[in-house]
Amino acid sequence: MKDVLKTFECELTDAKEWFYAEIASLRTGRATPALVEDLLVDSYGAKTPLKHIASISTPDARSLVIQPWDKGALEAIGKAIENSSLNFAPIADGDHIRLTLPQLTEERRKDLLKILNGKAEEVRMKTRRARDETWKEIQQSQKDKVISEDEKFRVKDELQKKMDGFNTELESTREKKEREIMEV
Repeated sequence: MKDVLKTFECELTDAKEWFYAEIASLRTGRATPALVEDLLVDSYGAKTPLKHIASISTPDARSLVIQPWDKGALEAIGKAIENSSLNFAPIADGDHIRLTLPQLTEERRKDLLKILNGKAEEVRMKTRRARDETWKEIQQSQKDKVISEDEKFRVKDELQKKMDGFNTELESTREKKEREIMEV
């Protein structure tokens, strides 16, 4: 039964990492490299994440500076930003690109909250499915006389404790991101 619980823990960890990666790219009132670091740039005939071909810094709360390691990639980076759904206007400034983030409107903040809540619900659904599959395996083990009925319910309680801990952490992370989005 420990193998079943370990597998479930791995699924929870994967779901948590996925959620963190998804919400990192949601724009808050502050500039963060996560907004553009995974943007694919056509570099030397291959699509490459921006973080692999340039350094990204935040000189202040509302701007990003992208400095490619190869100056020949400057134009490709600019085009990738313009063609993305980020709605940023890249400004080529010598050997780097500067992005100034416009102030978020109330409407855009509400849209971001909808996206955030959608991602949170998506990860909840994934983990509920994983919990249900794990519970089915536990029940089958009891039917096959691999474990006793008492053991089945002990493992069920442990499974639910792990799920409750995950949901508490998820909600805490979601609330923190919501506060960041709503800050003016």
